[in-house]
This record gives sequence, structure tokens and C-alpha cells, in this order.
Amino acid sequence: MPHERTLHSARNQAAQEPRNGAADDVVIGAADGTADGAADGATAEAAARAVASHEIPEAMRHDVGLLVGLLGQVLTEYGADGLLDDVERLRGLTIEALGDPDGEALRSAEELVESFTTERAEEVARAFTCYFLLANLAEEQQRIRALRARDGQVPLEEQEPSESVAAAFTHLAGEVGRDEAERRLRELRFHPVLTAHPTEARRNAVSASIRRIGDLLDERNDPRLGAGARDRTTRRLLAEIDNLWRTAQLRVASPSPLDEVRNALAVFDSSFSSVFAAAYRRMDDWLQGEARGTRPPLAPSFIRLGSWIGGDRDGNPNVTAQVTRAAVGQAADRVLAELAERTRRVGTALTPDERFATASAELTALWNRQRQLSDELTDAAAAHSPNEPHRQVLLAVAGRLDATRARDADLSYARPDELLADLAVVQDSLAAAGDVRAAYGELQELIWQVETFGFHLAELEVRQHSKVHSQTLQWLADPESVERMAVPGEEVLETFRAIAAVQQRYGVDAARRYIVSFTTSAQNLADVYTLAEHALGSAEDAPVLDVVPLFETYQDLQNAPRILEEMLEIPAVQRRLEATGRRLEIMLGYSDSAKDVGPVAATLALYEAQERIAAWAQRHGILLTQFHGRGGALGRGGGPANRAILAQPPHSVDLRFKVTEQGEVISARYGHPEIALRHIEQVAAATLMASAPSTEQRNARAAERFADLAARMDAVSRERFDGLVGADGFAPWFAQVTPQDEVGLLAIGSRPAKRGLSVESLEDLRAIPWNFAWSQARINLTGWYGLGSALEAVGDTDLLRSAYAEWPLFRALIDNIEMSLAKTDRRIAERYLALGDRDDLAALVLEELDLTTKWVLAITEQDRLLQDHRVLGRAVELRNPYVDALSLLQLRALRTLRSEDAGSLDDAELDDQRDLLLLTLKGVAAGLQNTG
Repeated sequence: MPHERTLHSARNQAAQEPRNGAADDVVIGAADGTADGAADGATAEAAARAVASHEIPEAMRHDVGLLVGLLGQVLTEYGADGLLDDVERLRGLTIEALGDPDGEALRSAEELVESFTTERAEEVARAFTCYFLLANLAEEQQRIRALRARDGQVPLEEQEPSESVAAAFTHLAGEVGRDEAERRLRELRFHPVLTAHPTEARRNAVSASIRRIGDLLDERNDPRLGAGARDRTTRRLLAEIDNLWRTAQLRVASPSPLDEVRNALAVFDSSFSSVFAAAYRRMDDWLQGEARGTRPPLAPSFIRLGSWIGGDRDGNPNVTAQVTRAAVGQAADRVLAELAERTRRVGTALTPDERFATASAELTALWNRQRQLSDELTDAAAAHSPNEPHRQVLLAVAGRLDATRARDADLSYARPDELLADLAVVQDSLAAAGDVRAAYGELQELIWQVETFGFHLAELEVRQHSKVHSQTLQWLADPESVERMAVPGEEVLETFRAIAAVQQRYGVDAARRYIVSFTTSAQNLADVYTLAEHALGSAEDAPVLDVVPLFETYQDLQNAPRILEEMLEIPAVQRRLEATGRRLEIMLGYSDSAKDVGPVAATLALYEAQERIAAWAQRHGILLTQFHGRGGALGRGGGPANRAILAQPPHSVDLRFKVTEQGEVISARYGHPEIALRHIEQVAAATLMASAPSTEQRNARAAERFADLAARMDAVSRERFDGLVGADGFAPWFAQVTPQDEVGLLAIGSRPAKRGLSVESLEDLRAIPWNFAWSQARINLTGWYGLGSALEAVGDTDLLRSAYAEWPLFRALIDNIEMSLAKTDRRIAERYLALGDRDDLAALVLEELDLTTKWVLAITEQDRLLQDHRVLGRAVELRNPYVDALSLLQLRALRTLRSEDAGSLDDAELDDQRDLLLLTLKGVAAGLQNTG
């Protein structure tokens, strides 16, 4: 077993390495080997960590050693006596505990934690949190290295169709023919929708610091860098890590909805603005082959971005009509600024002389129209670009985009279509003149950007609870009949006026979808159209609305086809179907269905609902989009998106995949452009492959063959889940054994964590804190509870292994639950469960945990969890003991706050304990890499 380096030695190595150039061959922090002395009593789990440590790529070893070594130097220089020693002692004990079946090392770690002063406990918690932030960054850098090394190096025949657009298209063409495959490619649509659900635990200041450290690490790893430049970069890295350490991890106040809008716009700046066009370019280059960049594109602009940020008012009183208007305005301003700058950049580089790229008659006519609009604008363009007609026109186009942003009515473009028409004239003129590389190079990427973002960047979708609408209608009929309204009636009406104003200013596509939470009947949908007409005075003046039913609970999923059938009778829906070519959208909620009946029954119910809804749509000739309200946690539909797509029922995807993206998921998938490109390619490939006859036939056959298995699992898992969450006193007990109450104190979102003032039942608690609290307690109950009993009731190992091999839905369920189980820790979980006074409920949880683990290992034919998932297993196995350290610190704070003596603490002491607890919430979230 490799000798493990401590923070002390890693710090020394980091200090020496810039001078001697030697690569650090050890990994510490979140990705190191086992502790000195652990080998003597090593269990299989500790041995697995030793194996995992050998599998760590050398470059990642170097990065983690460097970053955490620099952190060690920062901790020493910070001046807190013995801080680094205390961090090292706790770290060593939690690693040793893995190889200690008697639990002595873990008890020693608890005693050490209890011996800390509150100030020292906070410092240690901050240190471990910084470890994880830096280790996560090193893992991201390794992913980027792997993607760069892989780019263009893997032969097509070795690429997985579910991972590569090229392989997916080739496979699809082999089944349906190239012409049909190209038609399907043109119909492809990926529609990510950003939400402000509070699942990103990091402060923006912390995220910005991590991005800067990542940029410096990337710069430092450039092999072209000389020794002096590397020394200077290391100094800057040390300064940034020092800054990270001194940056407060906790927000002072919750962000406002418009703060959340600005956070999302930062992702546009760093990723979306360039990545989407890059994804199209990558696809088109492959499709065009040797002709790439010289012919009209074959790749469509298949991405459309949506947003709930500033539009989702369900349970969030901070989102008002005024906020909705401002949210759209900020997004439009940002995208118009980007389009103007991009157009100006493309135009400035477009310098072919008139003699070598003759202007077409259409380009000359466009220039004359521009001159009629503004002599000042065109004179400036002509002065900068003599004899360069294409450049002149594009610079004038950029000026008109500036005017559009400034709301100059004389020069503004009214709609994106007008801009696209002008760009097409320039492109066609260049192509006709023989300058095809200019025509289909950066200019084409600009066109793709306009097609993708329009003038609004992301379509703002409004969401509200069905009960709010019915209450408002009741209030309109008789203001005295409603004693207490969830949302003031006038504010509900003002929302529709805001939508109308947005559509008038930015176009209908800027805000036309209106989502109705907890849709239980078609009347809930009709209510929206009624309110819109009332707010604007008439149907003619009402905004254009596509009302989207959101089916969330188990019962609503069962009733969905009947509700949709009744929906077709609503006159406003009939008019929209006629106007859109019979296009319709429905939404499926993963969070509340899982909270309602457990993860197993919810997964099966969602599959069945999609199957029945897809069949209903086909009967009625409707082009249906099923919008997936998935979260980051497995209890909220999380997991790899491409595998989820390929597990869906036939015709339920039909080349259109729309999904919510939120919190840490946005950062993980889109925070770095190269990772974002990979995610987009995986989703696009899977969406294409889902339409392949072989995929549809496989899923249909498997669902039919294993129907009895599914029915048995559904019934047993629901009964088991209800036996726990339906037990008397469950909700208060849940609040005792998890940091559920304290999760609500984290200032990570504008939306309240609870629907009421207290949690007396699960209905009072939102799905995100429900998942977050269980993950913090290292139990992850929402991701797996009920599966073990369901599999035990089936009892046929061969049948279950056959289902795992042949049924994609079952395989995705088992794989996701395996991941959830791998992030649990029974020893730590027992300590959280001991905070409560219900041994019976604690026993149910632990029994089901053991049973589920047993069956998952049996079905996957492994000796330990994630054994066959080398990279993922390595990451989880190596970081878990560091999460344990933070969990012990969190338990200390929880015991203090839950104790009978808590009432004797003064306000300052209570605040200190809460701050410690909140720090550990952040740290555990960083270590587990998920919140809700």
C-alpha cells in the first residue's frame, strides 16, 4: 500500500516543485491513498481505496498535490496555532477508520472533534471545505484533459452511439437510411431550462475564485511555459488559494430573484454564448467531411434555452410581475450586447476587397436601405471599410443591433427574423462571389447564435400553482369569499399584463409558456386562459399562451391521459393547436412523485405515464414534447441524462428533449465550455438514438417482458416507503435526525424551503430540502428507500440479472441507486439516526439500507459498490473519509443545538453553533457534489 503524504509534506513539495520541475507523485485531499498504519487492519473497503489510489492519473495526482500543498502553506501562514496539525490528525483518523472494523478510530475522531473549541471547529470545517473545492477542480481539470486527448482520436467504429453524434447518426442511417436520418437530424431539439431552485450551495464569490484558480492551473500546466513563467503562475495560484481561504463560505443574505438572474447570465457569458455555436460547428464539420466550412450547413441550430428564473412564482412571493419584466429585460440586454459585439467582430475581420469578392445585387440593395435608415451609421462604416462592401454592411448591422439594445425606434430591428434576413444576404453574396469559407465560417456561427437566442436569450417560462388561479377567480367573483389568498389577486392579474408587455417588446417567443403546478384537472388549465383575458380585458388583447400542465404527484401521473383528453375541449387550446401545427407540451415532475411514493414506484409511474401520454398524442396527431422536471439528486430524477433518454418509452422523446437544469447541475454541466460541449453531444446523440427503431423495439419488448416484475416492485416499494414516511410522528423525527431545519437557514436561494411555518407533514416540505437533508445525514434515503424490499419480494436473482441486462429503465434505476448507496455511510448514518427518539424508524432505515445494498451487489455481480465503474468508484471511495470528517463536525453542532442545554446558550453561542453547522452543510455538499 503506498505511503501517503500529509498536508505538511505536500506543502513542502509544492514549494520545491517549481524549482526542480518534478511532478508530485502523491494525491492528498479528496483523492489520496490510505493513511499510514491503516494497512495492518485494512478491510476490503480500505483495500479498495488502495487500489483506487493506484488508478489515479498522474496529471491529476500532480494537480491535487500542488493545490492542496499550497492550501497547507496558506493554513500555516494564517497563524492559527496548531490548525494544520488538527486538520491532519482528523484526516488521518477518518481514513484509518475505514480499516478499523471495531470503530475505535472513528470514536477517536469524534473525541478529537469534541475537544475543539467552536472557533477551531469552524476553521477545520473551512479547511476541509476548501480541500473539496480544490479537489473538485482537479477532477474537472482531469475530465478536460481526457476530453482534449480524446478529441478526434477515437475511430468512428469505436464510438458509442449514445455518446457521439457521429456514431448515433451513422447507426440511425443504417436503420432508416441517410435521407431519413438527415430529416430527423433537422428535427432535433434540445431545450435546457435553467431554474433558480436553491441547489447551488456555493457563494458566487467562491465560485468565481475557483474559476480563477482553474484558469491558473490550466495555464500552469501548459507545456510551453518556461520555468520563470511557471514560478510566477504558482505565486498567483498561492494568492488565489489564500483568497479562497479568507473568503466567507456563507452568504449574509439570500439572493433576490434578480440576483439569481444575474448568476444565470454569468453562465451565458462564460459558456452558452460560445458553446452552443461550437456544438453546431462540431456536428456540421463531421457531416460535411472534407467539404466542411465550404457549403451551407447540414447541422441545425437544435438548442433552445429556457429559464424559470424570474418567472417561477410557485411558492416564491419574491417573484413579482415587476421582477418578471426586469428578468426578461436583463437577458435581452445581455444577448443584444453579445450579438452586436459578435457581429462587429465578424464584420471587422471580413476584409475581402470588392475586386475579389463582388457584391451581389441583393447586398447592394441592402446597403442602400441601410443608407436610407442612417447616413451617420453607413458613412462611418464606409469610412472604415473602403471597397469592402461585405464589411460595410455587417458593421452597419452591428450598429442597428446597438440601436435595438438602446430601443432606438428608427434604427432598431423589430424581430430576429429581420436580422437573419440581412445576415443571409451577406452570406449568399459571399458564396456567390466564391468566398465560401467566409460565407460559412464565423458568419455562419453568428447566424446560429441568432437562431438560438433570438433577441431574448432564453424564453422566460412562468409557473404558478393551480390553487392560486382558482383562488383568484373566486376572489374576482366575490372578493369577500376568500379569507386568505396565497398570492394577492391583483398580483396574479399583473403577471399576465407583464407577459403581454414582454411579448410586445421582445416577441411572442420571449415568454409564451405558462406552467401550472399540481394540475389535477383540465379546469386548472382553462383557468389560466380565463385570467389572462380578464387581466387584459379581452381574448384579443390577452398574451399568446401555451399553457403547460405539470403532473407531479403519483395520482396526477395516473390521471394525466384523462386530463389531456379533457384539455382538448378547451377552445383556447384548440386555437393554439391549430396555430402551432398541433404542437403541445406537458411537464412531468420527478421530485414530488418520488416524495409521494418513493424512488422506485415514482420511476415506474413516470415511465408508464410517458408511455400512455405518448400513445394518446399519437392517436390525436399531436407533436408532443414531454418536459422533464429533473433535479440533481437521484431522488429528484438526477443521473446521467443520456442514459435516461435511452430508457424512455417509444415515441415519448421523438427527437425533442426538454429538461430543467438547476443549481450545481448548471455549474457541473455548463461551467466549463469543453465539459458543456461534451454534455450537449451526449444529449444530442441519445436523443437521436432514442428514435432508432432498434431502441424503440428494445424498450417496448423489455417493458412487456418485465411487466409483472415492475408491478411487483411497484406495490412492495410503495408499501415499504409508506410504512416509513406514513408512520405517526415521522415528520418531526425526520427533522430531529437530519439538519432539515438548518437547511432552510442556508441563504442559497430566493425561494422559501418550506410551504408553511413548520413541518408537520411531508406536504409542508419542498422536495429540495427533503433530498438535501437526507444527503447531509449520509443516508441518501430519497434515492433508494424501498428498492431492497421490492427486490427481496421478487427474490429471483436470475430474473433480476436478466432485467438488468435487457431493460434500460431497470438498469438505469439500479445504476443510479448504486451511486446513491455509494455516497451513504452506515457508520455515520447511525450517529445521525441516534439523534432521534424513534429506534423503530431508525431500524427500518438501516434494515432497508442493508437489504438494498445486498441486492444491488447481487444483481450487478460485484463485491463492492461501483466496483465496475472505475473512475466514478475511485472518486467516491477516495473522498468519502474526508466527508466523514465534516459529518462529525456537523454532528457535534447538531447535538449541541438539539440538546436540553441548548436553551441555556446565549445568542452569540447559538449563532456560533449554527454557523458551524451551516459551514459543514456547504462542505458536505461540496464533498458529495450534490445538494438537491
